[in-house]
Formats: sequence, C-alpha cells, structure tokens
Amino acid sequence: MAIGVFDSGIGGLTVFKSIAEHFPALDIYYLGDTARVPYGGKSRETIISYSLECAEYLVTKCGAEAIVIACNTASSYAVDIIADKFHVPVTGVVLPGAEQALRVSKKGKIGVIGTRATIRSGSYRAALETMSEIELDIYENACPLFVPIVEEMLTESPMAELAVKMYLDELSRKGIDTLVLGCTHYPLLKNAITKIYPQFNIVDSSEVIIEHLIRSGLNTKGSGIRKLFFTDESPALDTLRNELASGAPAEIISLT
Repeated sequence: MAIGVFDSGIGGLTVFKSIAEHFPALDIYYLGDTARVPYGGKSRETIISYSLECAEYLVTKCGAEAIVIACNTASSYAVDIIADKFHVPVTGVVLPGAEQALRVSKKGKIGVIGTRATIRSGSYRAALETMSEIELDIYENACPLFVPIVEEMLTESPMAELAVKMYLDELSRKGIDTLVLGCTHYPLLKNAITKIYPQFNIVDSSEVIIEHLIRSGLNTKGSGIRKLFFTDESPALDTLRNELASGAPAEIISLT
C-alpha cells in the first residue's frame, strides 16, 4: 500500500520518520511544500487550496491510497475537504495530539502552541473540549518564529532559547502541566523547550499518530519505498533528510 504524507516544509519529516520506523514495508511518499512555507500566516482559503494541491500530487502522481496531513495548520482546515474530494482515508495530526494531551495531563491545564492559523482555527480547543469529561483550562499561544528557526536549522542556538522563553513563559506562569506541540516543526525545538521547562508533559503528534493509523486498519504491506519530494530548496534539508528518513534509503526529488 502507498501512503502520502505532506507538510508545508521539512517539519513533517518528524511524522514521516515515525511512520517509516513503525511500518517498514509500507510505501511512503512525502511532499514538503518548501516553496510556500509557512502555511501558518495564510488565510483559510489559501491553506485549503495549497493542501488540495499537495494531496492531488500524492494521489495522482504517487498513487497514494491514504493521506496523512503532517501539518497542524492544514489538519485544522482541510481533512474533511481532502477526504471528500479524493475519496481516500485522511488522517490529520490534531485529534491524535488532543487525545494524548488528555491522557497525560494530571491537572487539566493544557497549553497549545501552533501557527497563527492553527490557533485561530480553534481546532485543538474544540477537540479537547469535545473529548474531555472534565472542565479544562486551555491556554493557546501562536509561535510564528518557531517555523523559520527550524527551517533555518537554528534549533540549538541562543535565538531558539530566546524565542522559546518569549512564547512559553506566560504559559508556564499559568501553571500548565501539559504542552501540545501544535506544529510538526516544533518537535525539533523539543530540546530547547525541555531544557527551560522540564515540568511540562510534552505532546508530540508525530509520536502518537501511529496509534491512529493502526486503529484505522491501514494495510502496511508494500515494498518499503521511501520518496521525499520538495517544491523548493530548504537550508535544513541536507542536515535533516538522512537523519529523519529512517528505514530504507529515501530518494530525494526536487520539484523545482
């Protein structure tokens, strides 16, 4: 079976890596829309348009029989639209992240960080409140600098730590015990976050999406094909592609 995974840039490779490790025989095609990253500052209409284009490429050019949207912004707006248009199973990263946050939170004080568009959509708040049996304290914060820091491979720099403190100090003061990384770029800043806020239970959708794929009855038989497509160059690509494209060697293809 062939599965297509897409993201606005290289951050979704965290999801790709997780899927590749757990399903070594599955054929996986990844599309990183690096020419138009980030999606987080775009309008709802533009996000949906870009997401449909990515899904169409994976379905029509790669033969994807299922889609994983490894982008929280696109997951917040386009899951149902893609499923309706292409008639394939579509899994986003919002619901797995929300489910895991409810599992690990002891106090019901949950922080959600993401792009402006993800936070504006209210997708995590809606999912958390729908699934929770108790009243929650949910605090949300957009972190627009995180994606360019990751795309420029500055994740271990003083700049990264300054940005983490700028965006998360307020959430820490609110007393959250759980932090949802509501963007697949953000796990690449996990070291900086845990260094400053070791008390947070960190929820990384790339780690919990596997459970959803297993529950969906995904056919994991295939040839173990790994192909990574990118719509433009990324400063981080040379560093990350070998590290994150685990399992069978991945073929890197530029669409420029």
